[in-house]
Amino acid sequence: MKEIKNIDEILKMLKKELINYRAPVLSGQKWEKIKKTPFTTLISCILSLRTKDNVTDKASIKLFEKYDTPQKLAEVKIKDIELLIYPVGFYHTKAKRIKEISQTLLDKHNGKVPNDFNELLKLKGVGRKTANIVMIYGFNKKNFLPVDTHCNRIPNRLGWIKTKTPEETEQQLKKILPQKYWYDFNNLFVQFGQTICLPVSPFCSKCPINNFCKKKGVKTNR
Repeated sequence: MKEIKNIDEILKMLKKELINYRAPVLSGQKWEKIKKTPFTTLISCILSLRTKDNVTDKASIKLFEKYDTPQKLAEVKIKDIELLIYPVGFYHTKAKRIKEISQTLLDKHNGKVPNDFNELLKLKGVGRKTANIVMIYGFNKKNFLPVDTHCNRIPNRLGWIKTKTPEETEQQLKKILPQKYWYDFNNLFVQFGQTICLPVSPFCSKCPINNFCKKKGVKTNR
């Protein structure tokens, strides 16, 4: 399996450039008061699906300020969860899912998030990306690599891999991306994909790694 050329330089350049695109953290102090646990990591990830980061942050804080454990959320009415997490995308479905997961954790896992990737996948609404995020950010396990649509699209566009699905991308990247970068990869590439390397007509003119990109599948750019 080939190695990624100039990977150290590429990621260093991305980190440096993306600081300029990082939105001010209006809720930073409030986030610091929220206890980070595998459970809050799991629920935040569920809230984040198809939702902008700033909306996810505000909804997560509102929810966790009142209910930050499966025991607490299992007792809450779905309508009350909806009011706290609105306006995240699909908030009706997510409120129901949050309550279901909380109850499942109580019934099958003694009220704790399982420290096992395959067990996480058995939770309703939890896919590979969410399970990977919980393992790496919730349990601080180093050998997991979350891959979403941005993390799937961009490595293909760069010419690192040739895959069609996030699962294929996850497996291929694990073979060629040094493990020391796995922890930062998802956050870095999601931000890069939301601000510069857009799905349609990316901003190649201001991309810090433009010279390293093969632009696979790019039909138009700015």
